[in-house]
Amino acid sequence: MTTKTTPHKLMTPLSRSSLGVRFKLNSRGMTLIEIMVVIVIIGGLLATLGRTVFTSLANSEVQQTKIQFKQVSQQLEMYNSTCGNYPTTEQGLQALVQDPGKDVCPNWGPEPYLKDIPKDAWKKPLIYESDGSSFVLKSLGKKARAGGTGAEKDLLSTDPD
Repeated sequence: MTTKTTPHKLMTPLSRSSLGVRFKLNSRGMTLIEIMVVIVIIGGLLATLGRTVFTSLANSEVQQTKIQFKQVSQQLEMYNSTCGNYPTTEQGLQALVQDPGKDVCPNWGPEPYLKDIPKDAWKKPLIYESDGSSFVLKSLGKKARAGGTGAEKDLLSTDPD
């Protein structure tokens, strides 16, 4: 008589003790040094990414202010073509928002050139200087103080792009 072996008989059963040993070998966990190495690696990655993100943000704020300069300059050119001169420093950019009077610009309007006095990327009003024949728009940058370097330097509408 021959006995047939079925597939389930070919498999050797695992005892509970052998399962326990295998489980214990695979679940030893991470040591404190391994955890610290992972934290240092993650910290380095975050520092690199953070610096890149903040540099990009600073550059975008500068670009946004330069775009604002161009838009306001276009409206000042329209004012100049209508009135024959630019608003003076004393009149300021308010002359683009509100009619400065018929004695200053008899052809002003009928709509304002700007709805509000424009602000730079840091929510500070643009500085306007003019003698009536030319103008300069200025932003004091992120720190809102004269001078500075990088993203914190003064921006002028006359600066090259």
